[in-house]
Order: sequence, then C-alpha cells, then structure tokens
Amino acid sequence: MAKKLITLTVNGEKHEVAVEDRDLLIHVLREKLRLTGAHIGCETTHCGACTVDIDGKSIKSCTRFAVQHDGASITTIEGMAHPDGALHALQEAFRQEHGLQCGFCTPGMIMRAHRLLQENPNPTEEEVRYGIAGNLCRCTGYQNIVKAILVAAEKLRQPEAAE
Repeated sequence: MAKKLITLTVNGEKHEVAVEDRDLLIHVLREKLRLTGAHIGCETTHCGACTVDIDGKSIKSCTRFAVQHDGASITTIEGMAHPDGALHALQEAFRQEHGLQCGFCTPGMIMRAHRLLQENPNPTEEEVRYGIAGNLCRCTGYQNIVKAILVAAEKLRQPEAAE
C-alpha cells in the first residue's frame, strides 16, 4: 500500500510522517512518534482512553485515520506539563485529589478535562460529570476525578496560574 507524507504538529513540534490511508491516529502517535500516553482501550470510541486535543477539540484517536488530520495541531498528555517539567494544574490536581487508581484512563480523562475547562472555565459538578461522560473509568467511581477537575478549574482561574 502506498504511503502518504502528512504533517502533524504534536505538542508544539512539527512532524512529517509517512502513513498509509488505513493508519489510525492512535497508532501513529504511539508507534511512529513514540508518544505512548494516549492509551488504546476499546478501539470503538466508547472508553476515551485515547482522547487527545486536535485543533481545539477533544477527539478519540482510536477510530480516526491519521490522514484526516494532515496539518493538524495535536496536544497529547505528554504536552500538558510545562517546559520546565512542572505539572499542569490538571495533572497536579489528579495527583493531589487521588483522581486516579490504575491510571489507564487518566491521560484521556485529563485531555478531556483540559478541553472542558477551555470551553467552560467555571463548571459546576454536574457540568463536569456531563463533560467527561464519554470517558470511562473502571476504578475510581469518578468522585475524585470530578473533585480534581473542580480543583484544577479553581487554580486555573487564579491570575498567577495563566496557562
């Protein structure tokens, strides 16, 4: 099968990648770019473990072809921390509020929460629950995930936390 050269800007870094039409974005991120934070869970978009941010939208990358995103700007969990290595407010809140257990859903959950807070910087608990409804967690019962997102939202609204 013929390969096509596409350009992806991932976490601020431009990459030219040779892909086949059938290559899924999650596989390109994990196998070709070695960004393994986004996980492959259900491969049907039900679980959200593969969620990344593409051009300002939460996208489940397990059923998207890489060629569909030629020229796109993508943020993965690896791009959330600050350049100096300091954790993003969401990552820190998930750690602080025990918003993870096994950690499998955490990258996708944080990426979805990131977009949610971009769209609604001051969500209610109900809005957070609705906003993350497409991402599943089998371990936590969601309470601490919701709490972590609300804590991060508060921190991100503070002037010194400009992200």
